[in-house]
Amino acid sequence: MLFDVYGDTAIYQWIGMIVVLLALIGLNELERRTKVGGLTVFVGACAAMTVYCIAVEVGAAMGAEWALNNPTHTDMNSWFHYAKVYAATAGCIGFMMLKYSWTKIGRSQWFKCFPFVIVAINIMIAVVSDFESAVRAFGTTWVSSEGVVLYGGWHNVFNGIAGILNIFCMTGWFGIYISKKRQDMLWPDMTWVFIIAYDLWNFCYTYNCLPTHSWYCGVALLLAPTIAGLIWNKGGWIQNRAFTLATWCMFCQVCPMFVNDSIFAAQSVNNPDVNLVVASLALIANIAALAYILYRAKKLGVNPWTHEVFVGTKDFVKAMGRRESAENVLATTPKSATPEELARLEAAHK
Repeated sequence: MLFDVYGDTAIYQWIGMIVVLLALIGLNELERRTKVGGLTVFVGACAAMTVYCIAVEVGAAMGAEWALNNPTHTDMNSWFHYAKVYAATAGCIGFMMLKYSWTKIGRSQWFKCFPFVIVAINIMIAVVSDFESAVRAFGTTWVSSEGVVLYGGWHNVFNGIAGILNIFCMTGWFGIYISKKRQDMLWPDMTWVFIIAYDLWNFCYTYNCLPTHSWYCGVALLLAPTIAGLIWNKGGWIQNRAFTLATWCMFCQVCPMFVNDSIFAAQSVNNPDVNLVVASLALIANIAALAYILYRAKKLGVNPWTHEVFVGTKDFVKAMGRRESAENVLATTPKSATPEELARLEAAHK
């Protein structure tokens, strides 16, 4: 068994996971379908969280008891959590700039590689965290600044390598499009091949380094964008992932007691042998995904990172079918757009 989900509290742990899953799916729909929803969460809520966290840390530095005992200070003080919440939120704002053609940057050709860059940064944050455990306590345990017991070992090394390989599994960096009604930023070349490899790697990361949170951020948080991306939001998986990740990170930064101390809390078994099996699967999956990508690239005679390699596949075709028409893109583009920017947008959506 991967998690300690049994006994009298098991029903609450399952209810908690299902509620979180449904809430993330619902909030993602609100955030992706409306500008107000997106701005409220990724600007308004993030600003409020920042003020709250600063107040807590300032209070703790001054020795205030209410701050020293605040769960945000005791349970969410690591560099990883703060790096993750702001990197994920930056991705959400950048994706909104692309799909709404906000500012000259959002309409530029070079900014289309932003999704690759911000996702790579998010992956590397987790890779560094995995390697940190391996360096600090290879073959033994160490206690994080948040009081969590972590095992270091080959499972961290294997999964760190899997994460690096996963970065190279992102193909067609400039193949970014606007969906109908500008609800989504589409990346059609990010098909199930990448999604499955990413999900296995990220689940393993949470299992290795976030054993007290993995039931939620390794299961519910990964399922929410994947369900949407594979069923009704083809091509929009990476936007789903960023939106749900940022939302969850902000919630946990302010209310960590839900996953740590409540009746809904569930921990992984935190066994290094189990971790090694999970890490091995993640590494194998990413090696296989990259090998398949390189095979398709060679078959098509293209560079897999500057060109799309899944052209003609079922998921790619469905995602491209969701593109907004060139006429509607031009009709809804801000008047400040230059003729060169308009020409690029039109060419991308023909």
